[in-house]
Amino acid sequence: MSDAIKHECGIAQVRLLKPLEYYKKKYGTAFYGLNKMYLMLEKQHNRGQDGAGLASIKLDTDPGERYISRVRSNHAQPIQDIFAQINDRINEELIKHPEYTTDVAAQKKNIPYIGEVFLGHVRYGTFGKNSIESVHPFLRQNNWMHRNLIVAGNFNMTNVSKMFDNLVELGQHPKEKADTVTVMEKIGHFLDSEVRKLYKKLKKEGYSKQQASPHIAEQLNVAKILRKSSKDWDGGYAMAGLIGHGDSFVLRDPAGIRPVYYYMDDEAVVVASERPVIQTVFDVAFEDVKELEPGHALITKKNGKTSIKKIVEPLERKACSFERIYFSRGSDAEIYQERKNLGKFIMPDVLKAIDYDTINSVFSFIPNTAETSFYGMVEAAQDELNRQKNEAILEEKENLTDKRLTEILSHRLRTEKIAIKDVKLRTFITEDSSRNDLVAHVYDITYGVVKPTDNLVIIDDSIVRGTTLKMSILKMLDRLEPKKIIVVSSAPQIRYPDCYGIDMARLEDFIAFKAALELLKDHDKYAIIEGVYKKCKDQTELDDTEVQNFVKEVYEPFTDKQISDKIGELLSDDSIKAEVKVIYQTVEKLHEACPKNLGDWYFTGDYPTAGGNRVVNRAFINFYEGNNKRAY
Repeated sequence: MSDAIKHECGIAQVRLLKPLEYYKKKYGTAFYGLNKMYLMLEKQHNRGQDGAGLASIKLDTDPGERYISRVRSNHAQPIQDIFAQINDRINEELIKHPEYTTDVAAQKKNIPYIGEVFLGHVRYGTFGKNSIESVHPFLRQNNWMHRNLIVAGNFNMTNVSKMFDNLVELGQHPKEKADTVTVMEKIGHFLDSEVRKLYKKLKKEGYSKQQASPHIAEQLNVAKILRKSSKDWDGGYAMAGLIGHGDSFVLRDPAGIRPVYYYMDDEAVVVASERPVIQTVFDVAFEDVKELEPGHALITKKNGKTSIKKIVEPLERKACSFERIYFSRGSDAEIYQERKNLGKFIMPDVLKAIDYDTINSVFSFIPNTAETSFYGMVEAAQDELNRQKNEAILEEKENLTDKRLTEILSHRLRTEKIAIKDVKLRTFITEDSSRNDLVAHVYDITYGVVKPTDNLVIIDDSIVRGTTLKMSILKMLDRLEPKKIIVVSSAPQIRYPDCYGIDMARLEDFIAFKAALELLKDHDKYAIIEGVYKKCKDQTELDDTEVQNFVKEVYEPFTDKQISDKIGELLSDDSIKAEVKVIYQTVEKLHEACPKNLGDWYFTGDYPTAGGNRVVNRAFINFYEGNNKRAY
């Protein structure tokens, strides 16, 4: 993606089902779980590079022994940093006590991070927050083992203020309004309540406090806690947690917005945000890794019994299509084919734009995530070239010579690596003047492969703001002196804010919104803006379920092509000599390419939860009033 937007967070959870001695005997180390967690986090490095954290729990420890360990980092290489810290602590103990080397029981008793339950997280800092306090997992501590709670997730809630007020009504005094803290405190409240109820019940049955402890661990109803906690949540979430005595859970939102995959055998229960992570790290087949159903939780009790429980009534499935277009690794078998189809399905529009002149056209892509879509586009272009060859042969068959046949068959599709990304430069600097200066140098180009008679077709997986295209890519491509530059987006036009995790919050940042505003001015229809503002203001006191997305009216007077053409004008200026044309994927073709991930609210404005309409409402009010605040 040429425009820098924040990625999704990634979660990883491992619950070992055998004693640590088993892994020592079979795999040569009691650090088996820790090693797997390192690999799972590294394989999800694409999902978060601003922070990483890991927590572990030891089962069945004696009082006075540390059973929870946690490490977090917001260093430049956070995954490497947290495992360097873990290795240092382990080596420190092994140097002081070499007798631990072959004694698994001593390792578990005395060395931190050697346990049976693990939770890891990688993240990008959103809203400018990247302090160590914002890095997951979060820990809610208590002297009662059952009331310790560790939480990490890939999520964003649209109704944090309402959730905060609910906690206050419960008598709590939350330390901040952040959604992670609010969610954790909500779960923690009902965890505390359930533990108290169980203790009172066991006390009546004659158990002492100490005797009651193992029975609380056994009887604690995690599903019930999650049902009560998530009752008022509105957002996209994959919420993972550990309870101090050893229970673990992962809960997915009812619309399936955020992804969760799991794998189970007799040795471990494993959870991750992406399927190929589990496939690669545990060497298992595609079909062995399952997707957690929306609204359901995967719960593993301390005794190792694992179950899947419905927690929230599922909504219409609206799994995030951006996961397939951009965020997730393309090594997933389904995602790879879907991305190829995105390139293939847009090719008919590209062919029209080049007047079917495949001979005088060069095809390329914006590295690195658009490469798979490029392969799909090239396959479709090759089909067209073959059709042209067949047509030429049939037309000339009566007078066809060997020389002419060789000439026809020698026509090949011209594909080149035109844009080269300088991986040393990062463009997501918030201060505009600094960012714009850097953007112009993020890409280099390959000279000598484009002729002045050529069309240059270059595919990107999505165009959000258009900043990098305008400031860097188009200017550099124009130096190659093609007659036409056709920029292809394998995703549709991004028109609306995302409020479920992706850092796309302000309407005025979107090049499609800017294009619509310019078209309204061109057609003397700008009064629509004031009308939409009034409708949005009139909804500010309504319940979320009553709010409508009137921002759609900004785009309604125009076709997708009109908006795409205006985007082409906005991205080019007088310094660019080539004709610039922008082609976007259609929503219909996106759904055809990604049939299981139909979440398209950033393209259509059809939000899967009630809170989405309130967010787009607030985003438009902020735009109209010149308020630079975020909409959620």
